[in-house]
Amino acid sequence: MVRLTPVARDQMTGHQSKLYDRISAQRTGGKVGGPFAVMLHAPNICDPVSQFIDQLMSDSPLPHKLKEVTILTIAQAYQAPYEWVVHERRARRFGLDDSVIKSLKIGRRPSFSDPTEKLIYDITKEMLDQRQLSDKLYKQAEEVLSKETLVEFIVLLGFYISVAVLLVSFKVEAPDGEDPFAL
Repeated sequence: MVRLTPVARDQMTGHQSKLYDRISAQRTGGKVGGPFAVMLHAPNICDPVSQFIDQLMSDSPLPHKLKEVTILTIAQAYQAPYEWVVHERRARRFGLDDSVIKSLKIGRRPSFSDPTEKLIYDITKEMLDQRQLSDKLYKQAEEVLSKETLVEFIVLLGFYISVAVLLVSFKVEAPDGEDPFAL
């Protein structure tokens, strides 16, 4: 059960209402849910964080498919249903292989055909499990990714861990109300 209900439209401050309108205009279906529904309770945090999310998810040197490998790995590790459902849809839209998505969902190491996807997964898992990035994986990342892409990737990884923590702390449910991790 959700711990913090969304702020009702008729009870929003002017700042919250403007944020709601901006965020809804940028989201598929115009819905303000998930982390945004929680963060609207703290509009001074919601505003810069929502802009930061938009920047991270925009077209950038880090391909969307790689972003989704990272985010789905994090969502599964934290058992964050909202994060999983939203980003599974994005992963499919950006062409992430269905077998990779299925393996990630059950917490198994996927068989990657793309070595860069494998590297991104390995780094994400190492950061989740060990809380450190080994010299070996860092060196591989330096050889494969530009400095800009590597920095963006590490920022994305850390940020989406924060999003997962926010979502599970407030028990934010998946948009459809189902638990994608239930057996």
